[in-house]
Amino acid sequence: MQEWANQLCENRQFGSKMTDSKYFTTTKKGEIFELKAELNSDKKEKKKEAVKKVIASMTVGKDVSALFPDVVNCMQTDNLELKKLVYLYLMNYAKSQPDMAIMAVNTFVKDCEDPNPLIRALAVRTMGCIRVDKITEYLCEPLRKCLKDEDPYVRKTAAVCVAKLHDINAQLVEDQGFLDTLKDLISDSNPMVVANAVAALSEIAESHPNSNLLDLNPQTINKLLTALNECTEWGQIFILDCLANYTPRDDRESQSICERVTPRLSHANSAVVLSAVKVLMKFMEMLPKDLDYYGTLLKKLAPPLVTLLSAEPELQYVALRNINLIVQRRPEILKHEMKVFFVKYNDPIYVKLEKLDIMIRLASQANIAQVLAELKEYATEVDVDFVRKAVRAIGRCAIKVEQSAERCVSTLLDLIQTKVNYVVQEAIVVIKDIFRKYPNKYESVIATLCENLDSLDEPEARAAMIWIVGEYAERIDNADELLESFLEGFHDESTQVQLQLLTAIVKLFLKKPTETQELVQQVLSLATQDSDNPDLRDRGYIYWRLLSTDPVAAKEVVLAEKPLISEETDLIEPTLLEELICHIGTLASVYHKPPSAFVEGSRGVQHKRLPASGGSGESVDSPETGSTAGVSEAPPAVIPSQGDLLGDLLNLDLTPPASVPPPTSGMQMGAVDLLGGGLDSLMGDESEPPPVPLRTDTPQSPQFSHQSPSATDYSPTELGGDLGGSPAMGAGFGAPPAAVPPAFSAPVSGGLDDLFDLGGGVGMPMGVYTPPKTVWLPAMKAKGLEISGTFSRRAGVIQMEMTLTNKAMSVMADFAIQFNKNSFGLSPAGPLQVLTPLSPNQTVEATLPLSNVGPVMKMEPLTNLQVAIKNNIDIFYFSCQYPISLLFVEDGKMDRQVFLATWKDIPNDNESQFQVKDCHLNSDAASNKLQASNVFTIAKRTVDGQDMLYQSMKLTNGIWVLAELKVQAGNPNYMVSLKCRAPEVSQCVFQSYEAILKN
Repeated sequence: MQEWANQLCENRQFGSKMTDSKYFTTTKKGEIFELKAELNSDKKEKKKEAVKKVIASMTVGKDVSALFPDVVNCMQTDNLELKKLVYLYLMNYAKSQPDMAIMAVNTFVKDCEDPNPLIRALAVRTMGCIRVDKITEYLCEPLRKCLKDEDPYVRKTAAVCVAKLHDINAQLVEDQGFLDTLKDLISDSNPMVVANAVAALSEIAESHPNSNLLDLNPQTINKLLTALNECTEWGQIFILDCLANYTPRDDRESQSICERVTPRLSHANSAVVLSAVKVLMKFMEMLPKDLDYYGTLLKKLAPPLVTLLSAEPELQYVALRNINLIVQRRPEILKHEMKVFFVKYNDPIYVKLEKLDIMIRLASQANIAQVLAELKEYATEVDVDFVRKAVRAIGRCAIKVEQSAERCVSTLLDLIQTKVNYVVQEAIVVIKDIFRKYPNKYESVIATLCENLDSLDEPEARAAMIWIVGEYAERIDNADELLESFLEGFHDESTQVQLQLLTAIVKLFLKKPTETQELVQQVLSLATQDSDNPDLRDRGYIYWRLLSTDPVAAKEVVLAEKPLISEETDLIEPTLLEELICHIGTLASVYHKPPSAFVEGSRGVQHKRLPASGGSGESVDSPETGSTAGVSEAPPAVIPSQGDLLGDLLNLDLTPPASVPPPTSGMQMGAVDLLGGGLDSLMGDESEPPPVPLRTDTPQSPQFSHQSPSATDYSPTELGGDLGGSPAMGAGFGAPPAAVPPAFSAPVSGGLDDLFDLGGGVGMPMGVYTPPKTVWLPAMKAKGLEISGTFSRRAGVIQMEMTLTNKAMSVMADFAIQFNKNSFGLSPAGPLQVLTPLSPNQTVEATLPLSNVGPVMKMEPLTNLQVAIKNNIDIFYFSCQYPISLLFVEDGKMDRQVFLATWKDIPNDNESQFQVKDCHLNSDAASNKLQASNVFTIAKRTVDGQDMLYQSMKLTNGIWVLAELKVQAGNPNYMVSLKCRAPEVSQCVFQSYEAILKN
């Protein structure tokens, strides 16, 4: 459609004095016959009019394919306008009439040698748009001539045609040497030819990420930078995007490129500006921060970004989404430009919300007064969504800038006094977060909050208020009455409110046991007996058991000191942010998602990463040679509050505790937060936690695996009298109700390690994957001997399992086997045992153990094995391929610290991403299957409904492969990212992943 639009626009240059709209107004029937007659007319003008009518009919959706031969006959003309129209028709109908399209080949060849460069370019452009395999090979010679044409307009058109032809038939393009010609065009004297050559090579490289087509070096970069100043705006974008994929050798080269790209920041086209910003953001990583030029560059980046905000709203939004990323990476660029992000009254809501987000990111002690005054003003606007966001922003300011917290709380109280319902509710939600950040500091406002209890009708606000009442129950005289008022409509509340109410009443009971026995019994009964929600029921049972077994432990768990919340809870995870910075100016930077998340396709996708900071070199030591030591010396960083597992994994403190005291109580959980959990508590502690006490016999008399001395000696009455009481509770806390779900009835042996299964990988092994047997040597090629087989790995031994069938008329005996050199040194570990002669029509099974100490030679493909088998008749040769999973060894579970060090140490260029399609396993089942084939799960984390498994495997020759497997619930397509020092094995490893998971 784009090609039609371009050519229809061009046709206007040759248009007649009257308008062409008349061609679209005809309503005649039976006009095909009339058009046919006109197309075969001897008069040129009549022919042109007829072709215009045909194109008009085609444009409005009528089928005029019956006129194909008549229109093609009109190609033989000197009239450029008519030729364009015929080519337009040809592009549209060539696919449905491939046999007819061959008629046009001669005209293409002839037009490619026309003295008029416009006609030569038109011919080659049309050739690229005809996606018909039959005629593609006829077009190679004309295309080759056009790529070396003397006119730059023809060369630039031909360069784009190569990319289109590659999409139709990649092998043909490679065989004809067009890619080399395209690389030569990067050195062309005309800047537009250079830009189109770069665009074409980039397009081809995207579909073949490992092809290294754009071999960028300082000489090539210099040519691109020279062309940058002279080509059109879209040509500049192609070149800048190409520059962004280059990694300079040192900070001097980086500075030189930045200096030559900086003038693009003042370009009128916002796409050019964003592409230039992308290049500068990437190359700044290599500049030392104490360099004068670094400071100058920061100052130069601010004005163009500010200028983008004076465009129309849609462009503003795109600019703001990109600025959001830039500010997270380098807030110093815009730290003095706060005012440009203040909201205007006529901004659309999507621009307002984005500006608000950036204001919070730029808030600091220096500008907080200005920001708060602005936010307070926004909170009185009429747009409800905007007001809510503004109130939340005030709370985020309090958490981010500690010195402003008091002023923020005061502002929030003023807003609560307005009594506007949704403002009050949002204010209560953010005050809860402020309490978490600054405990025991602003609790004096609780009385004001309690006054507004009746006006709360939104689940989040009600849950926040209940949390505040439960957390500060000892300071609120009528806390029990307040919570009881919520309990009256317990079943009508949302799950969020029910869970918070359950926890708050248990907290209240532990703080005021004598006054709240009935209340806690009532809520536990409602949660466990009357609720269908499994989360609520399970939490109720956990509290019940805690309270009935060991009240002291219950107090330690439920009233444990909570960690302070992070000051920035919505920052993008660092590795994702790096990738998004490399995609500034694209859809990825607007969605804030990597391209692999929304672009479909199973081809390998290489993740882009920012280069290492100035002065840092990458270590290439293998994990076995001391990477661990390097990691253990570095101080552990704080775990980010959000993001995918990799960010968490790279920052985890995985050092085991110095000493682990033996557990004294089944309920003495201490550091383990049963209700909150989290990866930090699961992975950060390598010690074996005590088993979770669950009932193992009859429901009426629960028994616990350990009885704490403190629980035995401690009388329940010390917490507030007899804990029995209400008939609804059976025998009080000592006996939970009979209606216990099956999960609570079954004994559990391994405690939290079993529940979360991070001690020894996820789940239990399911059985090693062995591919089905295939025919390796057909009988017709081996004088009647047929061999089918497969490979397996059992108890650490690699085996070649074969079925030998004699389909000849004579007996076969004296079997022997030999392998050629291969990539992993596989060789027979003993003779081929065929114990009896093989009679005609007899079949025998043979198993040949293999070793991996034979001679090594790289094969293509990597897992190819060339075999010679001899018997009393002859020697026969065949090739087969073994799955690389055959070489995964049993000790391939990498130590966590070594995993982190190795992941960081392997260059980002070695990372490849693949997609496993149509796989319907959950993450645990997938992990079990993979572990059975020696693919070991190091860690698992769920983020936004997506399970992420981090895995390692080791090949027999010592090569380690690290993997990240992403499994989204309900999505049958998995993403696999592989990192390895020998990236050529990645494709084979992915094929094994696919085979194992789909088996």
